[in-house]
Amino acid sequence: MAALRQLWAAVRLLLVMTVLLGLGYPAVITLAAQAFPTQANGSLLKTADGRVVGSALIGQQFEGPQWFQSRPSTSDYAGTTSGGSNLSPVSAAATEAIAERRAALVAANPNAVGPIPDDALTASASGLDPHISPAYARWQVPRVAAARQLSATALEQLIGAATERAPLGFLGQDGVNVAKLNLMLATQ
Repeated sequence: MAALRQLWAAVRLLLVMTVLLGLGYPAVITLAAQAFPTQANGSLLKTADGRVVGSALIGQQFEGPQWFQSRPSTSDYAGTTSGGSNLSPVSAAATEAIAERRAALVAANPNAVGPIPDDALTASASGLDPHISPAYARWQVPRVAAARQLSATALEQLIGAATERAPLGFLGQDGVNVAKLNLMLATQ
């Protein structure tokens, strides 16, 4: 009889804790997170008509000269396989990859001014970095301006609007969110 009472107490405790911690706690946390809806829902980027075109947190590949290009990705921008190449910066494979990227960038951007920024040649650690340096964005301006028949000044303004400043002004570096920039560009 005592064992049955203990079993019934354990079952009741299991049911109470399941409701409390399995349903109640997640519901409270989900509701609290909605105080920050953009972040809580994946920082989704939407077109003017409400269509979701990506996330501001995950890099994407953009094809064609009319778009600003993201950093190279060792995972082909697949969120399920994020990760870097883990190659040494002095390895033959890394040197060869950088040389190939340099040749492709020079061919695709014949009117670009100045040296190619480092982030255009090297992949990010995750392969999903949504940001490029302002220098890399400006380096791409001649190609995008020619393809879209837009002025360099108009593109510089869009780059400025898509630039996310370093937190507190000194933690990290300023970065241009390529997906946001190209979404703004699509409305031009």
